[in-house]
Amino acid sequence: MAQLGNLRHRPARRLTQLYAGLALYGVSMALMIRSGLGLDPWDVFHQGLARQTGLSFGTVTIAVGALVLLLWIPLRQRPGLGTVSNVVVIGLVVDATLAVLPPGEGLPVSAALLVVGIVANGAATGLYLGAGLGPGPRDGLMTGFVARHPRWSVRLVRTVIEVTVLALGWLLGGTVGLGTVAYALAIGPLAQVFIPMFAIPTRPADAYAT
Repeated sequence: MAQLGNLRHRPARRLTQLYAGLALYGVSMALMIRSGLGLDPWDVFHQGLARQTGLSFGTVTIAVGALVLLLWIPLRQRPGLGTVSNVVVIGLVVDATLAVLPPGEGLPVSAALLVVGIVANGAATGLYLGAGLGPGPRDGLMTGFVARHPRWSVRLVRTVIEVTVLALGWLLGGTVGLGTVAYALAIGPLAQVFIPMFAIPTRPADAYAT
């Protein structure tokens, strides 16, 4: 697979960046949860499921990631090391962070947790995607649908998926609020900043390209 082939070039840098990004992603999720001001669509869904099942947030995140990864099979998507690691690492880190991070008390603290969480999420996305070892299962689901249905735009597919999981999560008791809107508005611009910043060329020759 192309993602595994990338390890032939700067493997230490790629692996370090991948797992640092995934760990930071888990921390960013915990920060937004503790803010109590609302979550991104997938995490609203995860939180709703966690509240209904009694399972930890991280356990639900891992289970949903694994199920989404199974949906890659009919879409003929190929996971990379980063994809599989995404399923496991983020869930473990978010649970570990929630175990030591208390809820925000008062609006200023909650707002600070939310802002730091959203910015950290953008940086984490840039780190693990920049490593070039495979997208997360949820992003791969979106791109897989687009690849199989070329007439569908990425924006349309992403909107349908995220509105669906957001609605389901809200019905299950997930937290929708100011943070949900703030995340939706901020994550695109943040990704545009951080993904090029952390992108590692896939081949040595690319490093000299202008």
